[in-house]
Amino acid sequence: MASDVTSETAEQPAGKGGQGRLLILSLVASVLFGAGGFALAYLGGADTGDGHDAAPHTASEAPEFVPIERMIVSLGPPGRTTHLRFAAAIEVPETYRDEVTALRPRIVDVLNSYLRAVDLDVLGDPAALVELRAQMLRRVQVVAGPGRVNDLLIAEFVLD
Repeated sequence: MASDVTSETAEQPAGKGGQGRLLILSLVASVLFGAGGFALAYLGGADTGDGHDAAPHTASEAPEFVPIERMIVSLGPPGRTTHLRFAAAIEVPETYRDEVTALRPRIVDVLNSYLRAVDLDVLGDPAALVELRAQMLRRVQVVAGPGRVNDLLIAEFVLD
């Protein structure tokens, strides 16, 4: 009987240590999987479902640039009129260059309408240019259609 008690006490600590190790290993594994999932989503490896249908760049298809001629947009109230000189280029896949070029009048119209609606204080803020560019790109993508516009490159953005 004494030998039975000794063997039970010897097995009990080993069992608890095994459960502790299992708990620690499962915590470490969950942290690693969580960090891996975050890294995958952050670095763009996962589909975020944000609705952007931009066509991916391929090595065989070089991007083309469709220029948007300089626009002069009048801003502000009638007594305090300011002008914005704006010029840009639209990056498109080579296969869609002609289609997007044909839509240039609509693209100029949507950009002109958007820029006239933006508050003058926002246009003067240098930090706001990133948001303005994103808004303009989205509007151009809507006009051109899904997958036809990759980027909007601003060549000139001057308030007079």
